[in-house]
Amino acid sequence: MRWLIGGAVALAGGMVARRLFGGAGRGSDHWQRGQARPRGPRWHVATVNRPASDVAPGGQFPEPLAGLGDAVEVQVRPAAGDRGTEIAVRLRDGARLPVAAARRATSRDPEQAIRAALRESKQLIETSEVLHPDYPPTTESTPLNKPLQMATRQGRREGRL
Repeated sequence: MRWLIGGAVALAGGMVARRLFGGAGRGSDHWQRGQARPRGPRWHVATVNRPASDVAPGGQFPEPLAGLGDAVEVQVRPAAGDRGTEIAVRLRDGARLPVAAARRATSRDPEQAIRAALRESKQLIETSEVLHPDYPPTTESTPLNKPLQMATRQGRREGRL
């Protein structure tokens, strides 16, 4: 058992030393420079199980995506393997989201508002309604169900538990 713990400590120490002193291999030039490369706006993509004509009938997107206005760029394309349609959304360079869209997501992160709008639009296109978890999850709040309530709230904001 001692040799197992000693090996794990040596391995962890080697990984830390490689990170700090920039050993050879993938990504080592990044640590030697000491600066992260600037990234552009990230594309958020959802696959909808509907044809492209149902995604934006008459060129109009569902209200959650339309509410983001000109601050976002939206692309619609066929999904791989004829499995519906992909909707891709990203924030335009230097753009700010409208106040109503930013309020929908409770934080100031514009990426969070984009994810929420994309998720709600997918649900509207596929089921014609935005699905919400049962609330309240139980009839009375107890210390035992508090973690579940917090996880459910976080899941609605970020889209995952």
